[in-house]
Amino acid sequence: MTSPHELSALDQYRLLQRRELGVVELTRHYLDRISSGNAQLGAFFTVTPELALQRAQQVEDAVPRSTRLWGLPFADKDLWRRQGVRTTFGSRAFAEYVSETTDEIPRVLDEAGGISLGKTATPEFGMTSHTETAIAPPARNPWNIELSPGGSSGGAAAAVAAGLLPFAPGSDGGGSIRIPAAACGLVGLKPSRGRVPGLSGIDALGGLPVAGPIARSVGDAAFLLDGMIGRRGSVVDDHYALRAPAQDDGDFLGFAIRGEGRFQIGVCTDSPWSASHDIVIDPEITAAWNDTVGLLSDLGHGIDDASLEPMPGYGSAFTAVWQAGAAQIRLGAGDNGAGDEGEQDADGGLEPLTSWLRRRGRRLTAVQLAGALAELYRVERAVIAGFAGFDAVLTPTLAQLPRPIGWYDAVDAERNFSQQVEYSPFTSFVNASGLPAITLPVAMSESGLPIGMQLIGRPGGEGTLLSIGRQLERRLRWERRHPPIWT
Repeated sequence: MTSPHELSALDQYRLLQRRELGVVELTRHYLDRISSGNAQLGAFFTVTPELALQRAQQVEDAVPRSTRLWGLPFADKDLWRRQGVRTTFGSRAFAEYVSETTDEIPRVLDEAGGISLGKTATPEFGMTSHTETAIAPPARNPWNIELSPGGSSGGAAAAVAAGLLPFAPGSDGGGSIRIPAAACGLVGLKPSRGRVPGLSGIDALGGLPVAGPIARSVGDAAFLLDGMIGRRGSVVDDHYALRAPAQDDGDFLGFAIRGEGRFQIGVCTDSPWSASHDIVIDPEITAAWNDTVGLLSDLGHGIDDASLEPMPGYGSAFTAVWQAGAAQIRLGAGDNGAGDEGEQDADGGLEPLTSWLRRRGRRLTAVQLAGALAELYRVERAVIAGFAGFDAVLTPTLAQLPRPIGWYDAVDAERNFSQQVEYSPFTSFVNASGLPAITLPVAMSESGLPIGMQLIGRPGGEGTLLSIGRQLERRLRWERRHPPIWT
């Protein structure tokens, strides 16, 4: 008999709807998977079996089956607070913090009928493209546990790739959904700015972060995205959510199931980071990119070169805004947001990279920050204008194959930041532009590691990305691939 985790999330949902699978039964199945697999992977910081089983029984007994994610397990990224559950933000400074409130994304998913099993691992305050932290052992890549799953949604991606969850929500401020999804052989979708109610970008510096789904298939990613968007008239405050007329109730699953259409696709390997960093794409990733271009052409899509104009100010502007974001980290009642480069005792035991970002951010003047934000706005307009002739633009997701655990410099913060840029130079400018993007696991390296390609859409163009992704998925059948740890 097929085990539930071997099925798609959508198929599990159908079994639940037909009462061929019980909600409590499915919850126990995934809790057992976590119990046997998490010690090796470090995908979860916190597992909440008692709360999960209580919630499963409540859903089975009292929650309408019509809710979008009825009975399906997920986990909260440990940047999101849930009432009564430890929330560490990946930091020793919050190792024992238990929230009295629940953040919006967990509330949306609860309202959709989902069941949280705990908290997935994230680097300190989600600031890095790897998931190695001082608060817990590193999260590991299920395809090779000596390698990183990426970050900052690294725990979520590791859990989904290993079958510890059917899918998982993540957040993406510079690539934090797409990077780990690509490293772990998954589909990861960063929605348009404002699409998802929580972390819409409206209330975040630079409008960079947005929440989105990580899944093993295009259909499951769309399914979870629909659940994350919520419905009009819900108790969740969704007045910021971007609504396209044909998608008024969050019906993206239809695009993923149909997989229809022929589109004009641009192909591009430019990165705004090239002006400040030496960006070198791994030859195996270049080969996979070329193969994907050929496959898209075979599918009947129009293919043409796309390019980005030089953006010499991008690197310094994005870095400044990232630092300003870290400057908002407060470590206690006496932390008023002021900072000084010489305050070595004021970082509350933060890790070197976070401490460096925070100190630099607190030294920025208002004029400097305004200039950086203005530069990112120019980048936004330039990217949208440069890609306007295409329905989607194909780039690599990453420039390098998954990195070894411990590869990032743990002492030299500036070097660590540069390593992250060189690993993932194609993701952050999409956040700056507010465009949707999806990473798709199109190939495997000779050493058996996943290789992802990124499709960047027009504003509000998630449906097109899901349609193209499904067409590629039909040809490549990546949902059938599983890492060695799967069994």
